[in-house]
Amino acid sequence: MKNPPVMDATTRRWRAALFLFMLATGVSMASWVARTPAVRDALDVTTGSMGLVLFGLSVGSMTGVLASGGLVRRRGGRQVIAAGAGLLVAGLLVIAGGAALEVSAGVFCGLALFGAGMGLAEVAFNIEGAAVERTLGRPVLPVLHGCFSLGTVVGALLGMGLTAVRFPVGWHLAVVAVAVAAAGVWTVRAIPAGTGQVEADPDDAADSGDAAAAGSGTGGERHPGGIRRQLAVWRDRRLVLIGLIVLAMAFAEGSANDWLPLLMVDGHGTSATAGSLTFMLFAVAMTTGRFTGGPLLVRYGPAAVVRVSALVAAAGVALVVFSDNALLAGAAVVLWGLGASLGFPVTISAAGEGVRNASARVAAVSTAGYAAFLVGPPSLGFLADHVGLRNAMVVVLVLLGGAALITRALRTPPSGAGEEPSGAPAPGARQSDLV
Repeated sequence: MKNPPVMDATTRRWRAALFLFMLATGVSMASWVARTPAVRDALDVTTGSMGLVLFGLSVGSMTGVLASGGLVRRRGGRQVIAAGAGLLVAGLLVIAGGAALEVSAGVFCGLALFGAGMGLAEVAFNIEGAAVERTLGRPVLPVLHGCFSLGTVVGALLGMGLTAVRFPVGWHLAVVAVAVAAAGVWTVRAIPAGTGQVEADPDDAADSGDAAAAGSGTGGERHPGGIRRQLAVWRDRRLVLIGLIVLAMAFAEGSANDWLPLLMVDGHGTSATAGSLTFMLFAVAMTTGRFTGGPLLVRYGPAAVVRVSALVAAAGVALVVFSDNALLAGAAVVLWGLGASLGFPVTISAAGEGVRNASARVAAVSTAGYAAFLVGPPSLGFLADHVGLRNAMVVVLVLLGGAALITRALRTPPSGAGEEPSGAPAPGARQSDLV
């Protein structure tokens, strides 16, 4: 077996910077989530109105995600990450001010800025991580996403502790903003310029072949493709099914991120501290699943793993919804987190395995997943005004059950089915799935 290249100091610093900032973004996201009950109480709004406030995060995040790919192609990953970091810090400070001044519009605007920063950084970080993978010849992206989950654990612990001592939420988020700013400055200085930057080739504009791989190099490369190709990939029935699976799994993860502390406080009568503890358990379960799920994927394949994952997550959600025992419901979020942990990344990988137009397919499914993750869960707040937050989570349960029924779509199609192979199999794909 060929040994992977030895990591030089520049690449080591590049990789460490990506890990650090993904950790920082996880801390910032969990810090906000853990303090949502305190923010809701400070704003003195209903659950439905809080859902409207949360739409600021959805609007900003989707704007950032949709804009990031084009900005990386034009400016490179480093500049986009720098812009994302700036928006993250600005958003946290505006949220802190809005909560301190008890202004709902301020929190909405802060969440929009924060979400835009997250969206911009998300795509750019994947491009940078893929470039590091090619440099090292070994996987980096799984650990990169694991660092985000680890950051959510740290942020949840911090939020739980500060909630217990009644530390003002405004000052809490302001301190987190300073830490994110410091991490962002170091990260941007460590990332090489031009990663993912490409130039359009007018001669290839109508080409139906695969788009240039995101993050495949620095400036001077050419990138065919456009919106028409992005939409055309949805003609494939298999991709539609994969899109439905990622929608369900991302919705399950996003619902916990948006509502879990309030679900325990309002739905099960726990304290705000216990609500933060419950979210921390979910974050720990997500982190554990992402760092330890690789062997399961190698042994059983993505279809089987995602099917079982959806059922495990559904069992957790069902216990949270239907159990009247707050301790049992709190423990059940571990199942929710473990089940939801691998669904999103594994499904995204499956979209581009063994097919042509891999990057266009991955982009399409990623957009569907982010839409479900960011836009769907806040809508549960409006439903909760009529049926209660616990009953509103039945929507998550139904989606997970539906996803478990169609996971056969995650099997890699035969390489001779008239499609060009996309290259090396994604980590976790069985050899039997690739023939």
